[in-house]
Amino acid sequence: MIDLFSDTMTKPSPAMRQAMASAEVGDETFGEDPTVNDLCEFAAGLLGKEAAIFVPSATMANQIAIKILTQPGDELICHENAHIRLYEGGAPAALSGVSLWTLPGERGILTPAQIRGAVRPDDPHYPRTRLVCLENTHNKAGGCVWKLEEIVAVEQAAREFGLAMHLDGSRLMNAATATGVPASRIASSFDTVTLCLSKGLGAPVGAILATSAEHIKTARRWKKVFGGMMRQAGIIAAGGLYALQNNIDRLSEDHENAAILAEGLSQIPGVRLDPYPETNIVYCDISATGLSDTEAAARLKSEGVRTSGGYGAGYSRLRFVTHLDISCEQTLTAVEVCRRAFA
Repeated sequence: MIDLFSDTMTKPSPAMRQAMASAEVGDETFGEDPTVNDLCEFAAGLLGKEAAIFVPSATMANQIAIKILTQPGDELICHENAHIRLYEGGAPAALSGVSLWTLPGERGILTPAQIRGAVRPDDPHYPRTRLVCLENTHNKAGGCVWKLEEIVAVEQAAREFGLAMHLDGSRLMNAATATGVPASRIASSFDTVTLCLSKGLGAPVGAILATSAEHIKTARRWKKVFGGMMRQAGIIAAGGLYALQNNIDRLSEDHENAAILAEGLSQIPGVRLDPYPETNIVYCDISATGLSDTEAAARLKSEGVRTSGGYGAGYSRLRFVTHLDISCEQTLTAVEVCRRAFA
């Protein structure tokens, strides 16, 4: 099976498995796991932050960040298709008592004018605007990348009103690879940064939340409350550390394969790229083929290509995601399967 469903489908390489098998461990809850500590130190340095914590998922990292940067009754600003709004189970409301002010934006990008316009008046009738959350790369927008100047402009607008900034950087290393801007420079505009280890980086589980030393104390408390404390977690942390040390430079290969896939799909009658990929995520609209996404996904799967689709009647958008387990040859094969399936 050529599995283009998501870059969460990656499997640990033999070298990563060896690193995990030989990891030195201790009780992570008490800060005694040396491999977890090494991972957090390395990740904090990579992201240019004072400290970091290791948690089971990027969703937990995002929600801890929201918890430490807001108070119940506050409001955060995000894109209408942000992951924290669509795919995290209503957690900002459930865990932090925070409402979301959502804004439209082409390619998942917000403007300084939008931020300024969304800040609530200082009036007890309204929630307090407290936090701006950006997503880079933006999943629902097809892995689109924020330009550094766009981030800086939004940060300036947010700071005018004393707002905190959080980056859902689950695929931040894809953004850094695509732009050539170091992850630490991108992260410098934010109080807190999430980095997922189990997507394109190839670790089997886990994410990082990086922030200041002051915030990290509170973050650890909420990690405990949210059920994220672990015991001998060095076994899985070793996979994440290996990923950061070995799998960042190769992300450009995934971007190249996504471009190959996009070029092939664009030549198939009835298929429209939506949008053209900037990193490793390819969305296409197949409505002109007469197929629903459910039908198309089933046809592809029957021929050995898995993609995300099957969202129900009336949908016609498919997502393909390249990753370290997908070769150039498999990408070309996937294009040929699509030609037959969409005919």
